[in-house]
Amino acid sequence: MATDDLMTRALEALGDDGPLSVEAIHRLADLADLPETMTIAEVADLLDISPHTLRYYERAGLVEVARDGNGHRVYDAEAVRRLVFLTRMRLSGMSMRDLQHYVSLVDAGGHTVPERLDVLVEHRDTIRRRIRELTLSLTAVEYKITTYGGSTGPGVQALGTTNGTDRTGLPDEPLRWALPAE
Repeated sequence: MATDDLMTRALEALGDDGPLSVEAIHRLADLADLPETMTIAEVADLLDISPHTLRYYERAGLVEVARDGNGHRVYDAEAVRRLVFLTRMRLSGMSMRDLQHYVSLVDAGGHTVPERLDVLVEHRDTIRRRIRELTLSLTAVEYKITTYGGSTGPGVQALGTTNGTDRTGLPDEPLRWALPAE
């Protein structure tokens, strides 16, 4: 399954008005009631990704999976927890290369915590920049919608006219000059 589909599922699980918090993230994949071991099909279903993706993560060295007597993959709780994390990081746009680097640091042991922190801080900063870019793009789209007589989406406030130029802003964001109507 594509990461867009997985993100849609995750957002639907949170709901439109749900607070975005660590607790909400943990609820997306509560692992408390999982069986001791799982098959590839069960894990794929749980994470809403394809078995092919799971095999790819294994080949890429992101997760180690035991095999049963018949050679079939057997996922334990540790592997599933790692896959939940990997899936979340992929949803956030982390590249496979960065994931491989991060996992190699985790596997190397506790002395790599400072470097892991650096990787995650850099990724967080990338996400924040993307959010700001998307917010700016959304503001431009909302402005254009209003120029054609439509109404803005939730959370967007039309702030009127200043010196003949419309301004649009989102809550908790600085005002921006919107693009002129074309």
